[in-house]
Amino acid sequence: MGLPIPPIFLIENETGILELIDGLQRTSSVLQFLDHEAIDQPELVLEGCDFIRGLNGKTMKTIDTVTRLKIKRTPIRATIINRSGDAFVKYELFKRLNTGGSLLSAQEIRNCSSRMVGGGAEFYELLQSLAQVESFVTATARLPATMVEQRANEELVLRFFALMNSRDTFKGNIEEWLDGYMEDILFERSEFDHDAMTSLFERTFAVISTKLGDQAFTRFNSHGEATGRLAPAYYEAVCVAFVERYDELRSIAAEDLLSRLQSAFESEGFKNATGPGANTIAKLQQRIQVVQEHLSDEAPA
Repeated sequence: MGLPIPPIFLIENETGILELIDGLQRTSSVLQFLDHEAIDQPELVLEGCDFIRGLNGKTMKTIDTVTRLKIKRTPIRATIINRSGDAFVKYELFKRLNTGGSLLSAQEIRNCSSRMVGGGAEFYELLQSLAQVESFVTATARLPATMVEQRANEELVLRFFALMNSRDTFKGNIEEWLDGYMEDILFERSEFDHDAMTSLFERTFAVISTKLGDQAFTRFNSHGEATGRLAPAYYEAVCVAFVERYDELRSIAAEDLLSRLQSAFESEGFKNATGPGANTIAKLQQRIQVVQEHLSDEAPA
């Protein structure tokens, strides 16, 4: 059709090899169509070609010669970011290229941009690894699949770390808060103990999933049944409560904890801290306190 193909982005690694950091779907689709055997994939058959219907059912081998040559000669623009130079400049460059009208989620952009900073890949791969921990997967099972595809589960891991280490910088724009926290780690403005934080994360979600299953971060209906998807404000309050009162809460029976959690979520104090204007430090601290008091059976009568 002659329409331009969005550019791909590559970054030069320490050995001079170019690594693809954005454009995997575009690149793999082209490769599979041109030479599926080279990437060990089945032959790609065109379908859904609404404008040029004659292409439906065709493969690279069965399309006419003129079209085949046109496809081979179609350029795909590539932006290559050199490894040398200021890491922060490269990080900011990529982030700005992929914001404003981009279809990438905030966490997808963090995944790519973090890899431009020395040690960034290691940090992001930790987020990816912890997002696959069985207890975390169980506890966050109410996160919609479409959001998981956009790395919302990895963002929840990052949010956990931010709650533990940078709660005092919490602000209304969650995206900026998480960006700022991750940048502080990547550019070594803040310390991050990988082993200690991994241990804290794993033990916290081991208890949450064992005691509450997938009911820890969601609303309950009038019959006391968990309903709806994972709510980030609920996630924040429950995670902090289990970290700060870990020894106490892990010894409480699961049915008692669930009943107390329902009571917390139904309380006026929690509702006031999760409604409009909830993304302030004061409201965050309020909902954390409400959940802690109810789970510890200390809530005022």
